Amino acid sequence: MTEAGEKPETGGTVADAVPGNWVDRYAPESTRPFLRLSRADRPIGTWLLLLPCWWGLTLAMLATEDASWHDAWIATGCAIGAFLMRGAGCTWNDITDRDFDASVARTQSRPIPAGQVTVRAALIWMLVQSFLALLILLTFNPPAILLGFAALIPVAIYPFAKRFTWWPQVFLGIAFNWGALLAWTAHAGALHLPAIILYLAGISWTLFYDTIYAHQDTEDDALIGIKSTARLFGDKTPAWLRRFLIITVTLMALAVLSVAIEKPPAALLLALCGPWAMGWHLAFQLRQFDAEDNPKLLYLFRLNRTTGFIPVLFFAAALAA
Repeated sequence: MTEAGEKPETGGTVADAVPGNWVDRYAPESTRPFLRLSRADRPIGTWLLLLPCWWGLTLAMLATEDASWHDAWIATGCAIGAFLMRGAGCTWNDITDRDFDASVARTQSRPIPAGQVTVRAALIWMLVQSFLALLILLTFNPPAILLGFAALIPVAIYPFAKRFTWWPQVFLGIAFNWGALLAWTAHAGALHLPAIILYLAGISWTLFYDTIYAHQDTEDDALIGIKSTARLFGDKTPAWLRRFLIITVTLMALAVLSVAIEKPPAALLLALCGPWAMGWHLAFQLRQFDAEDNPKLLYLFRLNRTTGFIPVLFFAAALAA
């Protein structure tokens, strides 16, 4: 931890950014603090927001046995929207957490506590990103647009969750997996039970990966009174991660069965391979988990881009079967 008022010497780079990332290497210097505020130098969060969208879209396409060029736009729009809304959400998170971030070793190099961006400039940047995301949302059907506006509620609440509950990862999961509902609805025109089951699977997955992530900050969090599942579980974390793994795989398999049980056997088998293979990837992470090894914790957290891609690939293969 730093002394009050002390600014970390970072050279602008954020402590947990990907080494050699494009922001630090290629972005114009004047834009770097804002791109860092949006976590553009740490793209894993964009992937974790986007991949549930692609789960929902591909599973909806399998359910309806219908595909069009508009689905390509839904996939693309979700990708752009994930980048923008993740950036807006992270900006909001850093505005609300600026005092906490200044007291935690891993986060004190973020643009606001490091003095690179003012709160007023950050607010303006958040609104710009949100407006651009809104333009994309308005190209979807009305039910999806309504879901998009509803998503702002968990996004607004999440930064405060760590102040009042030991389970802030649940609120992160509610926000980060909303795309499974939105993308399903953007394709199908309405929200159906399989999408909700898939959404719940995503929340359980978030509890898995973000508990791993939160173990990096347990000592600092305890000193400043921040709550997390990592602190709550302590040395029982592996047992809890195993539970989240089982819940994730089970719920995703139920979502698949609810749409593919009457599909050709090859399509059903390929779709079910999605949660099965995802489960094995999560099991690998569980075997590697070490709460005392921060570099490994960050490595395992970032592995979840691959974890989330696995169902997308199998759902897409099932479509072609």
